[in-house]
This record gives sequence, C-alpha cells and structure tokens, in this order.
Amino acid sequence: MSVSTPIKRQNLAEEVANLLKQKISSGEYMEGQKLPSEPELMQLFGVGRSTIREAVRILANTGMVRVQQGAGTFVESHPVIAEPLSKRLQRENGNDLNEVRQLLELKIAEKAALFRSDEDMEKMKYFLNQRKEAAFSNNTEMCIETDINFHISIAEASQNFILADLYKTFATEMKKSFQESFVNTESFLETQSMHEALLQSIIDKNSQKAWYWAACITGQCK
Repeated sequence: MSVSTPIKRQNLAEEVANLLKQKISSGEYMEGQKLPSEPELMQLFGVGRSTIREAVRILANTGMVRVQQGAGTFVESHPVIAEPLSKRLQRENGNDLNEVRQLLELKIAEKAALFRSDEDMEKMKYFLNQRKEAAFSNNTEMCIETDINFHISIAEASQNFILADLYKTFATEMKKSFQESFVNTESFLETQSMHEALLQSIIDKNSQKAWYWAACITGQCK
C-alpha cells in the first residue's frame, strides 16, 4: 500500500498535479498506464475528490494524461522534465562556462553600443569606477563583484531581455569560478584599460569597436 503524501500548500490541485507529473516523468506511471482510481489518489495525497479531479484536469490540459469516460485516466505521454539551466551550469567546469561567456559578451557589447540609454551609461560608468578602485586597493572579492556587475549592466543595455537574463544566469556561476581562480587583483588591473575602451565604444555607439574590445577582454583579440 502506498504511503500517504500530505499536501500542505493552499493551491492543492496544482500541487497534486505537479506531484503526479513527477511520478509520470520518473517512470512510476508509464505511458499508456492507467492512473490509480480517484479514491486511491485521494488517499495517496490526503486530499478531497474535487482536488484530484482538478489536478487531473490540469494534466489533461497539458496533454500529459487522457481521461476516458467510464474507463479511467491514462498517461498520454512520458515527458522528461528539463533540468533548469542554473542547475546544469553547476556541474560544468570553468573552461566551458568561460567559453559560453565569451560568446555572450561579444553579442551584448555589440547590441549595447546600438541601444544603450543615458541611464545605462551611468550604471556602466559607476560599476567600472568601482572595479578600478577595488583593483587598486587589492580587494579581490569587491573586484569580482563589480566586474560582474559591469558586464551585467552591459547585458541590460543591450535591450534584449532574454540575452540579459541568460548572461545573468551564467554570471552567477562565473562568479564562483572567479572566486576560485583569482587570489589578487593583478589581472583586473591589467584589463582595466580594455574595459574602459569597451565602455567608451558603447558610449560612442560604435558596435564594431565594442565587439573588438569585448573580444580582447575575453582573450579572443587578434
């Protein structure tokens, strides 16, 4: 007999639907298999009949199950729940993360030069000045933080919100990689002038130079 799984949240139907979805995705309920009866599901999840019916309706609307009148509810498909990108990135090594970061930074720099606003420029100037101060004071933690914030502000200035969100997701993991890699601010000092040139290119709305300096910063400059 299955162990009861009580539901504590207020939106019971959605929670039950999510739990059923997990059971289907894990293979506990296979494609074509009939789901337990309403009384069995009520006992399994510790909820009422109306909640079970609403949860099944939610799954049916997504195409995950099929309700056959008089016969029961059957698993229509066996989808694999996609792993969130943030969790996937946690398993990747620094080199792979840096490679994707390089590609992203070229594009956001180019687009930022085309679409940046006055407010965007102020944010970029602010973070780059902070980066410089932190580098000269050998404050590695602050240097990493301000460096990432500077590049995030460029991503936001690109006005492509999907691209910006994607960069922010990568930046979270890159920060961890930086914290493991940098013990002082020497490399930040060495690249400060490149960052200033990148900012000037964006201010000047010169997308080609912005691309070039972003490439230099990420080690792709020729």
